[in-house]
Amino acid sequence: MESQGNKSTSNTSTPSPFGSNQGVKDSNQQLLCNSATQNESDTQNECNIQNESNTQNESNTHETFDDAEKSDVKRKRSVVWNHFKKMKVNGEDKAECNYCQKKLGGNSKNGTKHLLDHFERCPRRTVRNIRQSILVMEQKKVDGSSSYLSNYTFNADTSRKDLAEMIIVHEYPLSMVEHHGFRKFVSGLQPLFKVPSRNTVKNDILKIYEFERQRTMKLLGRNTSRVAITTDMWTANHQRKGFMAITAHFIDEQWNLQSRITRFIYVPCPHTADVLAEILYDCLCDWNLDRKLSTLTIDNCTTNDAIINKLLEKLPLRSLMLKGQFFHMRCCAHILNLIVQDGLSIIEEGIERIRDSVSFWGASQKREQRFEEAAHQLGIKYTNKLIIDCKTRWNSTFLMLSVAIRYKDVFTRLKLRESMYNCFPTELDWELAKEICERLQLFYEVTLMFSGNKYPTVNVFFPLICEIGYSLREWTKSGIDEISLMAYKMLSKFDKYWSVIHGIMGMAAILDPRYKLKFVELLMPVLYGPEKAKVEFQTLEDFVRTLFKEYESTDPFARSYEGGVHCSSSMSSGLSFECRGGFKKLLSDIASIASENDDSGYMAELDNYLKEKLLPKDVDLDLLVWWKTNGGKYPTLQRIAKDILAIPVSTVASESAFSTSGRLISPHRSRLHPKTLEALMCAQSWLLNEIRETCSEETEAYCRSVEYDYDVDEVNNVYKNITILVTCFYNY
Repeated sequence: MESQGNKSTSNTSTPSPFGSNQGVKDSNQQLLCNSATQNESDTQNECNIQNESNTQNESNTHETFDDAEKSDVKRKRSVVWNHFKKMKVNGEDKAECNYCQKKLGGNSKNGTKHLLDHFERCPRRTVRNIRQSILVMEQKKVDGSSSYLSNYTFNADTSRKDLAEMIIVHEYPLSMVEHHGFRKFVSGLQPLFKVPSRNTVKNDILKIYEFERQRTMKLLGRNTSRVAITTDMWTANHQRKGFMAITAHFIDEQWNLQSRITRFIYVPCPHTADVLAEILYDCLCDWNLDRKLSTLTIDNCTTNDAIINKLLEKLPLRSLMLKGQFFHMRCCAHILNLIVQDGLSIIEEGIERIRDSVSFWGASQKREQRFEEAAHQLGIKYTNKLIIDCKTRWNSTFLMLSVAIRYKDVFTRLKLRESMYNCFPTELDWELAKEICERLQLFYEVTLMFSGNKYPTVNVFFPLICEIGYSLREWTKSGIDEISLMAYKMLSKFDKYWSVIHGIMGMAAILDPRYKLKFVELLMPVLYGPEKAKVEFQTLEDFVRTLFKEYESTDPFARSYEGGVHCSSSMSSGLSFECRGGFKKLLSDIASIASENDDSGYMAELDNYLKEKLLPKDVDLDLLVWWKTNGGKYPTLQRIAKDILAIPVSTVASESAFSTSGRLISPHRSRLHPKTLEALMCAQSWLLNEIRETCSEETEAYCRSVEYDYDVDEVNNVYKNITILVTCFYNY
C-alpha cells in the first residue's frame, strides 16, 4: 500500500497557478506528502484519499473488503478504510469514522464516495489539506503592531499584484522578473507561483496605476477645501525629453496635510507658455480641480509669468480667491537661490580657488588618502570627506565651504609637500569664506524650512523673510568691504521680489495664534522702515478683512453649484412657489442691501479672534491641530485656514519627483515609454502615501528605493557626518 501511494504521488506534476483547480489539488497533495510535521503513514493515506477523490466522479468502481473476513487480491481496498471501521449495527453494514465516531452507510454496493466526502469535512480530523497544515507567522506590521498567526492561503493573482507594487515602490527594473537568480529564488519560496514575463508585469503596473488614479481622484473629489498646485519642468538627459510634474496639496477632513502628484506628463517641444498652459489647464479639468484652486506655485521666470496670465484667462475667476488677485505664488526657495547667488558673485574668485583645491585633492583615491593622512598627522578628525559643489545651487557651495574651512590647516600643510598643488587659497579667501558661512547659515536653515512638505510652511514665511531682511541690513554695516558690498547686492535683489509681502503670506501669519495682526504690525518697521510700514500694514489689513468677508458671505459648498441654480425644494409645489416668488425676491433684495451696509456681523468673529491673547512665541504648536479644535469658535476663519495653510511656498514637492525620474531614466532604462514612466512615477507617489500613513520612523527603510544601499555601520557614520557638517565652521 505504501509503495502504491508513493507511486501515485511521484506522478503528480506542479501546474501553473493560473491552471485548473485539479492541478492545484495535485500540487497540494505533493506538498502534503513531503511535510515533515505530520505522521508519515497518515500523510501518505491522505495523499491516496485525495487522488481517489479526484477520480471518483469519472468512475465509482471502488470495492471494499470485509475487514474481518475477506482478503481477495483481485479487488482493490480503498484507502479510505484506513480512517473508518466497518461494523454491524442492527444487522446493517456501517462505517464508523475513527475521528468523530460518526456512523455512515458501509454497504459495499454504495461505494465510498460518501465516506470520502465525510473525510474531507470531518471536524475532528487534525490535518485536512495543505492550506490548513501551514500557519504563517506574520512579522510586525509597518505600523509597529505585534505579530499574529494566520492561515496561509496562496493566491497567484495577489502575489502578482504584490510583485508589481514592489517594482513600483522600490524602483526595481522591469526586467528583473526575467533574471535567472530571481526566478530561482521565487521557485524556492513558492513552486506554485509562475513568475510573469516583463510585458505581463508592465500591464499589471498600468492596472495598478489606473486603480490608484481613480482612488486619488475620489479622494480629491471628496475634499471640500481648496487645492494648491505646484509644477515644474524637467528634461531627461538620456532621452532628451521634457516632462512636467504637477502636484496637488490640500488638507483633508482629518486636518492632515496631503500631497499627491497628479501628472508626470511628457511635453513635446516647443516648451512655450501656450503649450505649457494648455497642458496644465487640461490636467486641472481632467482632475476636476479647475474650480477648487487656491494658488499656483512656480519658479520665477518670464515663461511662468506668461503661463499664469494664460491660465487666468481660462479659469473661472469667481471660483478663485478674490477673483485670482493672489493666484500666482513665486517659489521662495528659487528666489533665495537668486539672492544668494548674486551675493556670492562678489567673492567669486576666492570661492573658485577653494573649489579648485577641493577638486584637486578629491580627484583620485591616492590624493584623498594623502589628504586624510595629513589630517590625522595634525590631529584633525577626518569625519567629513571633501565635497565639490554645483555652481548653480548655492546651498551646495555653502556645504563645500563649510567642510573645506575645517581642513584649512591640512591644505596649508600639503601646499609645502605637493609641487603640483598650485591653486592654494589666500588667507583672505579663508577669512571671507568663514564670514560667509556664518551669515549664510540663516539662508540654509530658511531654505530647509521652506522645503518641508509634511507641515505647513506658508505661516512661517513672514517672520523668516523679516529676519532675512533685517540681517541683510545689518550686514551692510560690516567693516569688511566685501561683506558689505555683498549685502547691498543681495538686499537689492531682496527688495525686487519681496518689497511687497504677498497677501496670502500675511494672512497665513495672522492665522498663527502666536502672531496675529498685532505681531505683524510691530514687525513691519523692521522690514520696511517706519513710514512705509504704515502703508504696507494698512494694505495687509484691508486684504485680510476683504478675504474674510468673501468667505463669510459664501456658502462652503457654493463652488459645487456655481454656474447653475441650486434649489432644494420639490417641484411638486411649483404653483405655490410662483405665487410667492415675487415677495421672496423682494426679501432677497432687501437682505442683500442690508448686508452690504452692515459689516458688524461679518467682522465679529475676526475681531474676537484678533483680540484674544497671543500664545507664547516659543510654544511648540501644531497649527493644524489648533485650527481643528478651535473651529467651533471661528468657523469662517477655520475654512480660510484650511485653504491657506495647505499652500506650499516652494516647488520642492514637484522637483523631488525629478530626482526619482532621474533614477528611472538611467542609461540602461532610457527606452521606457513616456506612458510607462508616468505610471511608475504617479503610482509610486500614491502607494508611498498609503504606506507612510502607517509607517513609523523605524520602518522608513520600507519606503526606500533601490538607490539606497549601505552597510549599517556606514549609514550611522553618514548621519553623524551630516550633524557635524552643519556646525563644523563654528568650531574653526
